[in-house]
Parts: sequence; C-alpha cells; structure tokens
Amino acid sequence: MSVLAFSLITIAVLIIAALAFYAGKLLFQLQKQKRAQQDARQARIVRIMESVHTIAMAVEQQQCNLSEGAIRLVNLLDSVPVESPPNCKRDYPNLYNLFIAVRELPTHQERKDLAPDVRAKQDRIREEKESMLESAILKEMALIKTLNFS
Repeated sequence: MSVLAFSLITIAVLIIAALAFYAGKLLFQLQKQKRAQQDARQARIVRIMESVHTIAMAVEQQQCNLSEGAIRLVNLLDSVPVESPPNCKRDYPNLYNLFIAVRELPTHQERKDLAPDVRAKQDRIREEKESMLESAILKEMALIKTLNFS
C-alpha cells in the first residue's frame, strides 16, 4: 500500500469519525430538546389542572358564580395538551349547556355600556339558566375535581 493510499484512507476515517461524532452530538441535542418539551408540556398540564380543580372548588363553595366557572372551565379543559382531552359537551353536558348560553354575553366594559334594561334582561336569562342547571353542575364539579392527567 502506498503512502498516498494510506493517507487517503486515514483522512477518510477521520472524516467519518468527525461526522459520526457530529451526528451523535445532534442526536443528543434532539433528545435533550424533546425531553425539555415533554417537561414543559407536563408542567402546563399540571398548571391547567390546578386551575381547573381550584375553579371547580370555588364553584362548589359558591365563591365563583356558575357562569364564570363554566366559561373558565370549558376553555381550560379544551386547552389541556393531552392525547384525549375531556369532551365537555359529552362529559359535562350541564356545564357545557351553561357555557353555550353565556359565552356570547358581553363582559367588562361592553356590559357596563349596555342600557340598564338590556343588562337586566341578560342577567335574568343568565340567572334562570344558572338556577335550572345548578344542582346538575355541582355534581359535575365533583367529577371535574377528580380529573388527573399526570
């Protein structure tokens, strides 16, 4: 074997070794990134579920009205980043029905800007819907408090 052939083979082996090292480094970084994403996803699930449980307890203890609880809970449960998130329409039909009834009602400044008679009419409709669904929604709160995606 000539010196030239030996030199070319040595250079080729060094290039292959360098590329293999670089590929290994990239794979390690990819695994590290995937692990960080999974950890962030799990932390998000934990934060969302803590909020869900807190709101459900507040609704049960009448520290949060049913309409506000419905809006917050349905939106939070829809945003849980899990493979099979709860289907509020199917799993919590009373909560979902209240959510549908009140989700379009104006809030904050929009509500303040309404004429008093319009605001009173909307309040009456909301309160009637809440009173119709209250006992069923409170039962659903007990189920929601048992949810766990950890």
